[in-house]
Amino acid sequence: MSPPALQALPDALAGVSAWLASLPDWQAFLVLVGTSVLAAAVVQVGGDVLLRRVTARIPGEVDDVVFGKVHAALWVTVLVAGPYLGLSRLGALNGLAAPLGALALTVVVLAWAYTLLRIGPPIVEAVTDSRYVDGQVRPIVQNVWSAVVLGGTLFVALAIWEVDVTPLLASAGILGIVIGLAARDTIANFFGSIALYADGTYAVGDYVVLESGERGRVEDVSIRSTVVRTRDDVLVTVPNAVLNNAAIVNESAPRTFRRVRIPVSVAYGTAVDDVEELMLEVAAGTDLVRERPAPRVRLREFGDSGLRVELLCWIDDPRLRGRARDTLLREIYEAFREADVEIPYPQRDLRLRENGEAAVAGPALDRAADAGSKGS
Repeated sequence: MSPPALQALPDALAGVSAWLASLPDWQAFLVLVGTSVLAAAVVQVGGDVLLRRVTARIPGEVDDVVFGKVHAALWVTVLVAGPYLGLSRLGALNGLAAPLGALALTVVVLAWAYTLLRIGPPIVEAVTDSRYVDGQVRPIVQNVWSAVVLGGTLFVALAIWEVDVTPLLASAGILGIVIGLAARDTIANFFGSIALYADGTYAVGDYVVLESGERGRVEDVSIRSTVVRTRDDVLVTVPNAVLNNAAIVNESAPRTFRRVRIPVSVAYGTAVDDVEELMLEVAAGTDLVRERPAPRVRLREFGDSGLRVELLCWIDDPRLRGRARDTLLREIYEAFREADVEIPYPQRDLRLRENGEAAVAGPALDRAADAGSKGS
């Protein structure tokens, strides 16, 4: 619309208003109702064509969802506008004008509330359908959206019917305190789930280790709790409030491959370089072990009975840890046996007492022997 047309619009509206004021009440009512019906028909028929043209130029699906759902509520609003404005002109219905007007506004409010409830889930799904937003947060956002829309609709409807909401607000405050005290664990789990989502601690399908030592795959994350399937195929349900205050190890993030440690002991006098070569050959020949990062062998300490050596290698999935350890231990044992590498047994030094009795040297047995000699 051009600037001259915009400047002439107030004058045109003033002229229409003066013309309606000159008509009898019943004629003005019929004109307003007929105009609203005609405008609603234009919105219903012409709106579809206009929306298809507008949404086709906008990338994404959010605009299709919003405009498609809002179309019906807009049509109802235009249709009800005429009778609502015309009711004030009917002098014979002065006693019913206010209730009928409130009823018309209530219909409009309910239509928009229904529309907002319908567009909520598609918008939430479209917004959270991203690698930056966890899809598991959708139920929480949808529930909060529905609660806000229903609460706002109730408040507006009561205001339209001129109902004093002050006592209701006071009662709601007291009721909220009572519910908060009674459901403090549930509320704590709810906010715990929000914190877990916000922090990105884990998601469905991740392999986690709980603070209690249990490890398994996350099967479900709800508003109240998290379900973990352990390696024994047992479902463990843990409240989110507990997990929010516990140390959780997520072995599937930020990468799925994990390091496996294989400690072994070899006899003193064994060439460490030969042991390292054997263990690296075993790791290279195992399909479960990744080539990158490359496996390595480290001499950890001088043990009581032998040298303690450790193989460090990587696997693709933390769920394969048990199978990888079993395979590597078997292969290392066979490689040591073929290469005559001794795996030492625990050794103890023996000493002979003057009375001819043999005893295993050690602090505990020495104390026991001393106690027996004193008793005798």
